[in-house]
Amino acid sequence: MDDVNAALRAQQVELAGYVAGADEAALLQPSRCDGWTVADVLLHLAQTNEMAVASVQGRLGEFVDGAAAGLSPTGSIDDWAGALVDAQRTDPSAARDRWIASAEAQSQAFERSDPDARVQWVAGDLAARSLATTRLTESWIHTVDAAVAFGPPPPPTDRLWHTVRLTWRTVPYALGQEGIVAAGPVAFTVAGPDGSPWTFGDAAAATTVITGTALDLCTVAGQRATAAATGLHGTGPDADDVLRLMRTFA
Repeated sequence: MDDVNAALRAQQVELAGYVAGADEAALLQPSRCDGWTVADVLLHLAQTNEMAVASVQGRLGEFVDGAAAGLSPTGSIDDWAGALVDAQRTDPSAARDRWIASAEAQSQAFERSDPDARVQWVAGDLAARSLATTRLTESWIHTVDAAVAFGPPPPPTDRLWHTVRLTWRTVPYALGQEGIVAAGPVAFTVAGPDGSPWTFGDAAAATTVITGTALDLCTVAGQRATAAATGLHGTGPDADDVLRLMRTFA
């Protein structure tokens, strides 16, 4: 758990660098998420951080029931998340302060947990380490969502290794959401931020191989771009489906 939680803390520090000293006008700037301000992004992260703490502590059901009280969203998890932000939207600085407190609580919860412990999350149960990686990934995506309001996005770091690994490990789940079973093993061979190769799976034995940069892969898996808009490339019978459906969330 130490390496993932260290990366999560570093990611939270990076986001804090943009928002900790921001005034109300800055926090009300539009983010990369359609219809959400920077403060809305921070509120959403705070809500999901608190949800992760509840999961690690074995009280996810109770937390979700309380958070969902009075909400009546229909459709996807995204619809539910949007409704929760709408219901709890408040003063921008309060949203920022809530995120700061929730980020620290989340890191402490993971530090105290067994990395192999099974915890509940949106798509079912998973290892606490996998949940920490999911939270790192969401924190990175939303860091970029918020950072673009202040200027150029932050440069990619080696923390993306965890997100690439998560995306690769969840390819069967992503395909399965549309009833697709891969014809054979899928491998990723991507370039890290410093150009070094990161390989997940046995590329020589795989029937489908995805190549490109780690940043492009994480951006596509986070649904912030289509594969066609990046330098990602795939070979093999499942390449198009993997590039279309790979994801970093439930």
